[in-house]
Amino acid sequence: MTEIQDFGGVILVVACAGLLAVLSTKLTTRVPIPSPAIFLVTTAVASDLFPSLGDALSIRDVERIGVVALILILFDGGLHVGRRRLEGSLTPVLSLGVLGTLGTAAAVALAAHLLLGFGWAVSWLLGAALSPTDPAVVFSILGRREVEGRSGTILEAESGVNDPAGIALMLGAVQIVSDQGTFFGAAAELVLGLGVGLALGVVGGLAIVHLVRRIPLPSPSLYPLLSVAAAGTLYGVTAIAHGSGFLAVFVAGIVAGDTAFREQTESFHKSLATLAEIVVFVALGLTIDVTAIFHGGIWLDGIVLAAVLVFVVRPLVIGTLLLPVRLRWGERSFVIWGGVRGAVPILLATFPLLEGLEGATRVYGIVAVAVVLSVVVQGGTVPWVASRLGVPMREAEA
Repeated sequence: MTEIQDFGGVILVVACAGLLAVLSTKLTTRVPIPSPAIFLVTTAVASDLFPSLGDALSIRDVERIGVVALILILFDGGLHVGRRRLEGSLTPVLSLGVLGTLGTAAAVALAAHLLLGFGWAVSWLLGAALSPTDPAVVFSILGRREVEGRSGTILEAESGVNDPAGIALMLGAVQIVSDQGTFFGAAAELVLGLGVGLALGVVGGLAIVHLVRRIPLPSPSLYPLLSVAAAGTLYGVTAIAHGSGFLAVFVAGIVAGDTAFREQTESFHKSLATLAEIVVFVALGLTIDVTAIFHGGIWLDGIVLAAVLVFVVRPLVIGTLLLPVRLRWGERSFVIWGGVRGAVPILLATFPLLEGLEGATRVYGIVAVAVVLSVVVQGGTVPWVASRLGVPMREAEA
């Protein structure tokens, strides 16, 4: 009986935490702070006040939770973008997603080395971690709003493409820093991963649509579950084939996005992606040591890099890549400002920790500070910035 009561207490705590997390999304309609920031900061503070919470998950547990959450978030994001929306914006999306990620990583690494005095090893780890924007935050901010023109599509699709590039970049940086790889080897892995991920994503997307259309199931409610299992299978197959599983599931979602499949499963996938967003930010928040961040100047380093990234690096790198694209200056500026960092950079910062690299703990703290600032400052002001730049944005009908 004691075991039942003890486990009942665990369920009570978890359920109450989930209830508060869901209800907190209502707060974002009154306070201009994206819900991911609330989840991240609240759980980080809670883990400091109650140390047992911080010991509940290991860094490896959090990394695995993050992978599963990203599969769900990226697949739903791909469904939302769809082929028709992407057709006129494919070139800038690929340019920002790949070249923009590489350029951002290099520029952040240079800033970390010159401004903060870090060695090149730590600087490259910081650059790789902060290079991608975050689909969970971008989809959360834009998911309830419709942005006219191509800027919204570019921003959403960029966040789906640059995650696989950022992950490949971080894996390469970790191998180089740990003397287990070379620059050319990392570059080859990046090209191979993106190529295989793209190819299998297209094939997998067509296969998922075919499965849902052709296989009769006893209940319509089983089709969303079939699609989730198929997306997970696609990720696993692509990863085993040395491709980017994240790119594969995102592309598969895009391929399936303009078919009847989307109408059959959209509500389910949206709810599942929202749950995944809550879970990953809560899990990441539990690993952040707030007390340690305020010692040794970690908070100051994080503020400096966040400011350089937002006001110097992204305008320089992304602004340059957007020059050939037919966009109004207001739309260009909106894309530049909307590149919010979130769970993915923190997830990438766990890779050096798992490898036990020197300076990894400091990298993790700096990235956490930069992410919180990005989500609150950039994410919280996206609607206001859109209105000031003349980018039409309205609440989507339920």
